Amino acid sequence: MDGANHSVVSEFIFLGLTNSWDIQILLFVFSSMFYVASMTGNSLIVLTVASEPHLHSPMYFLLANLSFIDLGVSSVVSPKMIYDLFRKRKVISFRGCVTQIFFIHVIGGVEMVLLMAMAFDRYVAICKPLHYLAIMSPQMCIFFSVAAWVVGLVYSVVQMAFVVNLPFCGPNVLDSFYCDLPRFIKLACTDTHKLELMVTVNSGSISVGSFFILIIYYIVIIFTVQKHSSGGSSKAAHITVVVLFFGPLIFFYMWPTPSKNLDKFLAIFDAVFTPFLNPVIYTLRNHEMMVAMRRVCRQLMSFRKIS
Repeated sequence: MDGANHSVVSEFIFLGLTNSWDIQILLFVFSSMFYVASMTGNSLIVLTVASEPHLHSPMYFLLANLSFIDLGVSSVVSPKMIYDLFRKRKVISFRGCVTQIFFIHVIGGVEMVLLMAMAFDRYVAICKPLHYLAIMSPQMCIFFSVAAWVVGLVYSVVQMAFVVNLPFCGPNVLDSFYCDLPRFIKLACTDTHKLELMVTVNSGSISVGSFFILIIYYIVIIFTVQKHSSGGSSKAAHITVVVLFFGPLIFFYMWPTPSKNLDKFLAIFDAVFTPFLNPVIYTLRNHEMMVAMRRVCRQLMSFRKIS
């Protein structure tokens, strides 16, 4: 982040989502509701898995990790976006912008690996059930968790290494409500065409490649499930989460001429709605998880009454 020392620009101005006061109020209400719901839902999943011994299995361990990451997804962009809805001048410091981009890519990389780990877990459970406990051992679960964070950090550091020292000497207006890498690069006072292409190829190819690997996993799983005629709806739910996560990413980095309105809509969806939908999709059809969550909620309510 020492790149700030070589730049005249000390802050960036967001144009935000809309200039309509009525729409801003509507966005504030819905964004706040979904933010609170996603933070509550994902926190409850993490707490439930941690406190219920019978949920200490690879599937729930990975689900708790995903929920923990979704807490980060909700927290990196949503609070400032909600706060800025009522600010006439929406600004973020240079360091704040770079920090936001860094954590967006860390969290994106971690979630990408976790989704692949969850797909692998379901593949082993359904296609190789006799070897499940041997393959998905506690050591393997820890490996997936550590690997996810290592990949996320390396991915983000590599992305940021090429941009933090770019010179920023003039334009500082971002037609968005958060700092994203493509728009950030375009404001640099130098020729960035090659850098933009590198970011597009890097992020786009990783997103598309990971997406197709996951789809192949779930196609194999669905065909196997159909032969045994059970669990198809659960796997369809998993595919929904994959599409919700990778759809906006692929659009951001691979679409040649993105529509600004569609771009902002997908960004809101990715930042606000997806972290809320993930716990709903993964727990709504899971009777064991729902029973455990209700038990934890009753325990929390009893604890509050006693205190």
